[in-house]
Parts: sequence; structure tokens; C-alpha cells
Amino acid sequence: MAFPRPFDEEFLSDMPYDPAVVCFDQLLDVNREESSILVRWQTRPDDPITSAQRNHPVRHPAHVSGALMVHATGMLGFVHAYYVLDLRHRDGWVGYGTHLKSAVFRKLVPPGEVIECRAWAKRARIGQVRHFVRYGFAFTHEGDLCYESEQSAMWIDTSAEPLPALG
Repeated sequence: MAFPRPFDEEFLSDMPYDPAVVCFDQLLDVNREESSILVRWQTRPDDPITSAQRNHPVRHPAHVSGALMVHATGMLGFVHAYYVLDLRHRDGWVGYGTHLKSAVFRKLVPPGEVIECRAWAKRARIGQVRHFVRYGFAFTHEGDLCYESEQSAMWIDTSAEPLPALG
């Protein structure tokens, strides 16, 4: 697989969300050995939540919304599950965020700038019908860390009978 590359139609059609909510425009790297992915996010002033800001040049300058960055981590989870764990929504796999252990905003990023977003599995328990993954996330803008977090997600094979409990 050559990089960088746009997301393929197979991935976009397999998402459990409309592709319009996927913030990223390029897949920059997939490293299955390190269980990591890297994507490019070309932010825009009309991105959801960011576009609703009432800005002031000093008290509240225009910036990529922190809430949108948290949303982006969920989308990165789907990218990781698809390209690293080989989980397909069409085969019954679905993921849910379970814990947001930390979220740290390090730098305001003006809308219209590029953010590179990395996700990696820090720890994973892989089962037959349920996978639990602790993710690390690091977003950089112009080489500087702008957001980092640690979160967990549960991936469940909903085609399994009976369905496993979430907890």
C-alpha cells in the first residue's frame, strides 16, 4: 500500500457513519507491526462546531474545536480497526468508545491548517467476539503537539449469538 493516499471507497462504504463526518482526507501510514495509523486532517473554517464559534481576536481566536478533536479520535478508531485489526462493519463488527482517560489540548490550531493525527494501540485484548483496545492519540500541527489523549474502545462482533455484554 503506497502512502499518502486517499481513503478507498471500500473503507468509506464500510463505515457505520456517513463519510461526511470523517474529518480526514488522506491516509499517511499504516504500520501493522506497531499497531498504528497516521492520517492527515485538512481542517476547514466550516468544520462542524468550529464554524459555530463566536470569535474574538484576543479572548476567543478562531481555532479547531476541541470537541471536534475528540470526535476525530473516534473516527481514528474506525480507521485503526479497519486497516490494522481487519474488522469490517459489514461483517458485524462495531466499536464503541468506553473510557476517555485523558484529553490534553496543547495548542490552538487555526481553521484551514493541516493536522497530522496518529493513533496506536497501547494495549489490546483480542477475543473471538470482543476486542478491548486502549488507544494513544497524538495530533500535531507544524511539528508541534496540539492534542493528545488516551482512550479505550470495545469492538464487538454483533453477528455472534448471543451478543456479549458491554461491561
